[in-house]
Amino acid sequence: MTETKQKSSGRALVVLAIVLLLASLGVWWARRRGLTFDVHEFLRQMQGVAWWHIVAGILLIYGSYVVRGYRWSVFMRRQREVGPLFLLGPQFTGFTAVAIFGRIADLSRPYLIARKSQTSLPSQIAVYTLERMFDLGAAALIFSTALAFTPSTMPHHEIFVRVGVVSLAGTLFLAGFAVAIRVAGVGLASALGQLGSRISPKLGTGLKEKVLTFRDGLEGIGSFGVAAWAGALSVFQWLLIALSYVQTVHAFAAEPTLAGLSFASTMLLMGASMGSSLLQLPVLGWFTQIGATAASMHGFYGTPLATATACGALLLIVNILCVIPAGLIYARLDGVSLTDLKTRSESAEEALA
Repeated sequence: MTETKQKSSGRALVVLAIVLLLASLGVWWARRRGLTFDVHEFLRQMQGVAWWHIVAGILLIYGSYVVRGYRWSVFMRRQREVGPLFLLGPQFTGFTAVAIFGRIADLSRPYLIARKSQTSLPSQIAVYTLERMFDLGAAALIFSTALAFTPSTMPHHEIFVRVGVVSLAGTLFLAGFAVAIRVAGVGLASALGQLGSRISPKLGTGLKEKVLTFRDGLEGIGSFGVAAWAGALSVFQWLLIALSYVQTVHAFAAEPTLAGLSFASTMLLMGASMGSSLLQLPVLGWFTQIGATAASMHGFYGTPLATATACGALLLIVNILCVIPAGLIYARLDGVSLTDLKTRSESAEEALA
């Protein structure tokens, strides 16, 4: 218990130090650029938000969790047949843990699903790996398609098209790599393991095990039909998420740079938000996401900094924090402690590492 408290205290100090460092860098950068933050304008923009857009965005996000839970049930059909809403609670509770504790709680959902479905944790971690692959592919497909076909009148059109083409190429590469692992995973794992061992034995072993874990996840796809259905669900899920971004941005009806922002332009904000959430820390991650989306709006569309920050804050609430009420309710109903859930997720992470 004492060791756990010492680890928690150490992490809290690290987070505090990072917050102070980033705040100092942010102030320095803003002064160098001659930027000022108008608090009164920030509050005025928040008061002028069209809240029905925000409600629509939250409903779209909740719909994406329903689709996500159903897709997980599709992936685990070879282990156990469950209903389409059976895994909804673990989705809400797991993402609530991530919203509060950061990426350290990322394996909460596999643990909760293994517990509820009475299956093994390794089998659900394999499904989690498969889920992430489909997530990345579907999000990249929507993102790259939207950017690759942006109208020529859009500001920074060439940059958008270039980013879209590169992202689309990355998506196709990922799909080809997944097929190669599905067909010849053992041989590919051995080859990568031997290649990595030339640098470090630990690296070689890690590469081999990661590829084999990925292959185990792909085993959840029993046929081309299952893969196609899972892919369609993935695209639909991420389309709901993308539309939630559009709804949130359009809630700022009084700001010309946001009120009529196109779907393709909004995808840039989604990409910035997703990128900043990859290494999400507890609480601190909220501010890095707000900063990333606000900087994108200000830099690409000329949105005033206070308005961009207000929009970034609402994007965080709609896409990340809105799950917390439902997650707390499900955690209560299922007798789950979020603190204990974080600890179990950390243990699973350490075991994988």
